[in-house]
Order: sequence, then C-alpha cells, then structure tokens
Amino acid sequence: MGTKWGKINILNNKTINKIKSKANELKYNLSALYLAFKRKDTPFLAKIFIIIAVGYALSPIDLIPDFIPILGYLDDLIIVPFFVFLSIKLIPKEIMDECRTQAKDLWADGKPKKWYYAIPIILIWVIILIAVIGRIFVSCQD
Repeated sequence: MGTKWGKINILNNKTINKIKSKANELKYNLSALYLAFKRKDTPFLAKIFIIIAVGYALSPIDLIPDFIPILGYLDDLIIVPFFVFLSIKLIPKEIMDECRTQAKDLWADGKPKKWYYAIPIILIWVIILIAVIGRIFVSCQD
C-alpha cells in the first residue's frame, strides 16, 4: 500500500507515452533508413552510418550486454538513436521523405530476423576476448 509519504510515481503516464512515442518514431526511422540504404541516390557516407544503425538495432547481440546494470540499456538508448540521427542528416530531405512514406508498413510482419547483422558485434567481442585471454596468458608466463 502507501507509505507515510504517499506513493512516489517516477514515471507518470505522460512520460511513459512520450517514451513509447519516441520508440515508435525510432522504429519508423529505422525502417525508412533501411529503404534509403537500398536506393542508388543515397550518399555513400550515409549508407555506412545506416549499416551501423540498422545493423546494431537488429543485432541480437549488443556491444554492452543488457544484463549489465544501467550500461546494458544505456547503449541502446544512445548508440542507435545517435546513428539514426546522423544517417538522417546525411540523406537529402527528398529521399528521406519518400522513404518515410514507404516505411509505414515495413514492420507489419514483426521485426526482421537477419542474424548476419550481428557479425560486427560478434567480431568486436571476439577481439576483446582474444585480447583478454592473451593478457592472461602473457601474465601467467611471467
């Protein structure tokens, strides 16, 4: 029940609705970026950032695993929106507007399941793992 001070509600309905709205906007923008990537008239630099944004968003593996308190979710809240924002800024407005129009029904069947988007994240973790094992092995040799 309540305490002497009453019930403290950190996230009110307005805040929750705003978070949901931003999440839907992000999903919509990712869909539009995917469509922009497939176009020939999208600038090359924008395509590089689109690969990073869409690949990281669809990857089943995070750079920082979600089970790590705070940091696990913080990377999702910072990395994906940052690369989405950067990609959108690099794409001409006319192209982005067309892609947003086409993106409305792209996620109708649910989240696309493409495991090869996880390859860059897996490679980063493998490199980190090799470096740590190498350090341990070298320190045991001393």
